[in-house]
Amino acid sequence: MTAIGRLKTRAEFLHVRDGSRFAAPSLVLQARARGETADTLHDVARFGFTASKALGGAVLRNRARRRLKEAVRIVGPERAVPGYDYVLIARAGTVQRRFTEITRDLERALTKVHQAPRL
Repeated sequence: MTAIGRLKTRAEFLHVRDGSRFAAPSLVLQARARGETADTLHDVARFGFTASKALGGAVLRNRARRRLKEAVRIVGPERAVPGYDYVLIARAGTVQRRFTEITRDLERALTKVHQAPRL
C-alpha cells in the first residue's frame, strides 16, 4: 500500500505537466517520476487536483475536486506508484458521471500512464 501526499506549489504542477498523460471521460491524469533530490520522500505518491473555470462556477469546480480527491483516497493506495507525482484535471464528466465510473476511469488511467509507450 502506498502513502499519499499532496502537490501544493505551481512548480510541482508544472513539473508533472511534462510527463505521461491519459485522458478519460471524467478526468485527465498526468504523471511523472520525481527527480532525485534529497528532500523528497520516495515512498510516497503525491497527487494534485485542478479544475479550470471552463468547467463552471466555483460550486461545480469544488464538487469536481472533492469527487476526484475521494476517488484517489479509494484507488490511490493500491494503484499509485511510490516516487511519482500525479495531477488530476477535472472534466465535465467528473460532476456528471456516477462515482463508480470515476473510480474505474482513475484505475484505468493509473494503469495506462505507467505502460510503455507504443511506437
